[in-house]
Amino acid sequence: MPSSSRARSKRVAFVDAFSMGRLLLPALGRHGLECVHVQSPHPDVHMARLPFPDGFVANVRHHGDVAATATALRELGVDWVLSSGESGVELADRLAAELGTPGNGMSRPTSRRNKYDMVLALRDAGVPHAATIVSSDADEIVKWAEETAGYPVVLKPVASSATDNVVACSSAEQVRAVHEKIMNSNDRHDKPNTVVLAQEFLDGDEYFVNTVSRDGEHHTVEIWRYYKTRLPGGNIIYDYNEPLAPDDPDAKALESYTHQVLDALEVRNWASHTEIMMTARGPVLVECAARFGGGQVPDIIDRCLGTNQVDLIALAVADPEAFHRLPTTAYKLLRRLRYVHLVNADEHGVAPSDEAMAAIRALPSYAHAVTMHPAGNPLPRTVDVATQPGYVILISEDPEQLRADYRKIRELERDHLYAARPQEPAS
Repeated sequence: MPSSSRARSKRVAFVDAFSMGRLLLPALGRHGLECVHVQSPHPDVHMARLPFPDGFVANVRHHGDVAATATALRELGVDWVLSSGESGVELADRLAAELGTPGNGMSRPTSRRNKYDMVLALRDAGVPHAATIVSSDADEIVKWAEETAGYPVVLKPVASSATDNVVACSSAEQVRAVHEKIMNSNDRHDKPNTVVLAQEFLDGDEYFVNTVSRDGEHHTVEIWRYYKTRLPGGNIIYDYNEPLAPDDPDAKALESYTHQVLDALEVRNWASHTEIMMTARGPVLVECAARFGGGQVPDIIDRCLGTNQVDLIALAVADPEAFHRLPTTAYKLLRRLRYVHLVNADEHGVAPSDEAMAAIRALPSYAHAVTMHPAGNPLPRTVDVATQPGYVILISEDPEQLRADYRKIRELERDHLYAARPQEPAS
């Protein structure tokens, strides 16, 4: 077991805290740590619209000069730099390396954001990976699909996140259309897409594994199975998620594979969210993000799984010896739960009112809901994570109750949830 003689951190900086800051600040504060915010030039354009959390002792804007930003952090007494989201992954690593504080390996840092570099890192480490090509030429991808991968193939931006422009293409014509769309758009961090990534379509069940690492030691916080829907145009959206018991044989295989991926990508100090397809040939990486998993509700996760990623990263930073004493598989399945991702199929929908959401809150297994837009605001039709209206958490020991309440949510969505006014019940 690794040991650490480092003094406890006094100040922690994290980059682009627009989403996770509201959870990280109190978790670190409970360990007596003060927080400094670093604002990158290219935050997630959707997350940056969220209310910014209060409680930072300082805000440092990064203008491109890593040495200058590191100097500012050093003067503020910062001895840890963390990434709050995808937009901060590379900058946090570079700042930690400049400061000489705990961080991730820097022999190929782009592999933690660039999906093609990620595949190359796995290939070089001998870890199973998906057949992949990256190109600015649609015809090159079509040729590769027809001669090597076969249809369907999955296209996405090379630094995509949150299902942004992720499309399963079933023909040469669709590949060319999606390729053109991606090349003519910016990613979620408002950066232009200059190439497109194409991967073989991985057939199987999809999971995600959330972990926390310190000094290269990985602890598994949760393993969930994704249930997704493929829309008629090929876009893939989230339907619902359910956790996997840690003693499930698939969970053991997924955990072992995930830790191999983290080692290949040199993830040594921080949280990670790893998406994996369990195929006929075993676990194969979809992608790994060196940051928190999304949709965190720590008190509910703690109640159902006995731990959570937010509190565990705070422990890793503040008390590494206590962190290292934890079992490798840090969670248990204490209660059954289901995350239901809301889906708006209406071109002219509006964000649900409190009155409309009352029907969901009345469900027997209802535990929590998050809506992403103020009530009454126009809603886009759901085609990816950014256009999903929110999510609902259901908890019950009865699996049939979870299924029934899930079906009721979908019924309410089809009926009136996104209508301007709830319809009167039939007499």
